Amino acid sequence: MTQARSNHVPDTIKVQSDNGSLRLQFSTQYNPIFGGKRKHQGLGMKDTPDNWAKAVGIAWRIQEDLQHTDWQKLFDPSFAKYGLKTKYAAELKLAAPIPQPEPEMTVGQMWEDYLIWKQPQLQPTTFEIWRNTFTNALKGLVWNKKTSIFLDTQNGLWEVPLSTDIGKNVSELSLGAKNKGLLIGALKEAFTRLQSLGKTKLTVNPFVIVGGVTENKTDKYKSAINTDGGTLEWWEVKADTEVNPEERDRRAFTKDERDIIIKAFYESDKASCRQAAPLIEFLFLTGCRSGEAFALRWQDIKLDRGYIFFYKSYSTRLKNIQQTKDGVDRLFKIYPKLNNFLLRIKPADVKPTDLVFAKLNGKSYDSGALGKIWNKPNASVYMGVRHEYVGVVTQLVESGAISCYLSPYHTRHTFITLMARHDGVDLILLGACCGNSADIIQRHYLGVNISSVLPDI
Repeated sequence: MTQARSNHVPDTIKVQSDNGSLRLQFSTQYNPIFGGKRKHQGLGMKDTPDNWAKAVGIAWRIQEDLQHTDWQKLFDPSFAKYGLKTKYAAELKLAAPIPQPEPEMTVGQMWEDYLIWKQPQLQPTTFEIWRNTFTNALKGLVWNKKTSIFLDTQNGLWEVPLSTDIGKNVSELSLGAKNKGLLIGALKEAFTRLQSLGKTKLTVNPFVIVGGVTENKTDKYKSAINTDGGTLEWWEVKADTEVNPEERDRRAFTKDERDIIIKAFYESDKASCRQAAPLIEFLFLTGCRSGEAFALRWQDIKLDRGYIFFYKSYSTRLKNIQQTKDGVDRLFKIYPKLNNFLLRIKPADVKPTDLVFAKLNGKSYDSGALGKIWNKPNASVYMGVRHEYVGVVTQLVESGAISCYLSPYHTRHTFITLMARHDGVDLILLGACCGNSADIIQRHYLGVNISSVLPDI
């Protein structure tokens, strides 16, 4: 029985399994090449996962030759070029010399081809990092803040052809530890894809060995180049390359401080702050990410079913609606206090498509608008110009009403910390509601209770 098994095959040449052996099935458009009758080519391979991957690569190479404008010179009707032997070679009408093998493509060519394929799989904000930060790193470019120009570190790999030992050179690129790990993983995948398409003669992925280089104990203590072109010692590198420090800061407001902040927004003398008060309260009561609250519409809140459906997020940077940060849709279980809050703020004439939280002008909130009313220490000085307005939370810190300033992101920390400390809470349910695993909650969000003490052992 013949059965197609792969979606990653050419449009006109399919890989099939026939009685335990693999073969190629050619589209009828190629019939003239085979004397108007032959449509199959046995590969002499058993049907195994490894052989299937090889067969797909062969199919891609043949199709690329046949669809090339100079196909009569590129296509080898004897199939020897593709590593096959066939008894039908003598019957074929076309005889063509096998062209000389092309040189290996450069890292830059591989990366550009990979980005085209990868873009639909990434969030737009993530893709911007890959297209800009990673591309510049591969070119050996580092941004200099003082001169506002890119500096060439001479460590770029963009024009370097792929080779068996090129992978180790990635460790010399000027990137933070986490971004370097992401780039290495992407390069591994890019090369694996290249192999599956039959576009490289290399049989070993050169980027696999990079893991051993970057994790080497000696390399851990190497200095690095920062964004200003200066040198960072190993103990400075970690701090300089820390990713999203707000997520790693485990501090949270106390329950009393949370209530003081919410009340201050509702009682503010600024209309914009009073308008945002329900948004602030919602962030504290759900621990959702701010972008998820910005994109929320009343049709996403199912009061009769007892849950909120989080599946989209507003990107301040790109000014559009995207998937949630982890790309996973989730249900948030409504509890009594949150239910009462939602009933209180829901307008009588609301439409399902109305935003739950909107600014005075009716438009959606974004991180900039939230940050302005929340404020930060020294945020009243921008681009060398002092602005008199000070946000609600900054005012509370300056007046001593709360102990310290924390960013709007810490509404999430506060919710998760208060919930996790509650007796009998199910961390798995809490993680599912917030879009994190129980392990992530314990490692990144669960604040430390400073009033606790270690036992005297």
